[in-house]
Amino acid sequence: MCCELLTERSIMIKVTYISHSGFLVELEDAYLLFDYYKGIIPEFDTKKKVYVFASHGHHDHFNYHVFKLLKRENEIHFILSDDIQVDGFKEVTLVGVNTELTVGDCQITTLESTDLGVAFLVTYSSPRPEMKGKEFKVYHAGDLNWWHWRGESEEYNRKMKEDYQREISMLKGEEIDLAFVTLDPRLEDAYLLGLDYFAKQTRTKHIVPMHLWGSYGIIDSLTKDNVSESYRDRIISIREEGEVFCL
Repeated sequence: MCCELLTERSIMIKVTYISHSGFLVELEDAYLLFDYYKGIIPEFDTKKKVYVFASHGHHDHFNYHVFKLLKRENEIHFILSDDIQVDGFKEVTLVGVNTELTVGDCQITTLESTDLGVAFLVTYSSPRPEMKGKEFKVYHAGDLNWWHWRGESEEYNRKMKEDYQREISMLKGEEIDLAFVTLDPRLEDAYLLGLDYFAKQTRTKHIVPMHLWGSYGIIDSLTKDNVSESYRDRIISIREEGEVFCL
């Protein structure tokens, strides 16, 4: 299935849900792979560049097996949080928090996670002359979330709230085409705090919940909750690993 964003700013895309927080975004002339740690990565069109992002080194967000992609024929770039220990790969760029940089055709801004590593805001601009002036902007939260744990102290949960809101405030006014945002069922009644705040503070066209630990029904819980009335039509539901969806 091919996917299109038919706005003035956007270009054709196809999104494959790999597992957990791992997604492959296929553009007309590039691939963006986020937080792969397991699952099947589709074959690549060898004419397209590949950009691999890892938000941090937790086992459910990064796996060194991703470097097997170097065996494929594509031009490939790895953009990894600097908490990940990597040596000897010229294709790797390590990034810290609150950083702006350009790698190939990607303008990248990082936010500071409320756990470990970074979140990514990536603006892809195609080098093709016929695509001049068009771009695709995608956000991947990594583990940047409003973590509110039952059993933690009031002070801990208050600081998590403040830290999360501070980082998301940096995205205010951004026109984001696609965002992958944490919706973690382990937080119980507080599961939707982070995504709800993100959706109401940003101008995001399509939001994909992630970090679900296999509990896909939690997306239905979100869209049926009155709190999501203003943005539920922008939520993309995922149901199984390997799913390909259109926007």
